[in-house]
Amino acid sequence: WQIMINGESYKPIVAEAARKAATEVYNRIMVTHLLMDEAKPNRVAGAVGFNVRTGDFYVFRAKAVIVCAGGASHIFKPRATGEGMGRTWYAPWSSASAYALPILVGAKMTQMENRITLTRFK
Repeated sequence: WQIMINGESYKPIVAEAARKAATEVYNRIMVTHLLMDEAKPNRVAGAVGFNVRTGDFYVFRAKAVIVCAGGASHIFKPRATGEGMGRTWYAPWSSASAYALPILVGAKMTQMENRITLTRFK
């Protein structure tokens, strides 16, 4: 809990823990849709996606699904001008897939009015 993790070493640490905990790890899979359970309404039973490098199609079945794909960045126009215009705090590839995947299967999105506003000082 109290371990200092620098940004450049964070991914290898998490990847190593995932390899040790899982029987199989899938890398570079873009999940496009969640699959609903036919037997139990309002329950997600898996997901479908494709490998972004090879184009292989995957179907995943699951007892539980956690969507942790990321929120949306670059929704609002930044106040910075000139050189600071292209700089961002969040990842530029965060395309709101964590919002889109559940919405597409009918999830009720609540508490969406909360938005983090980071304070910056010079």
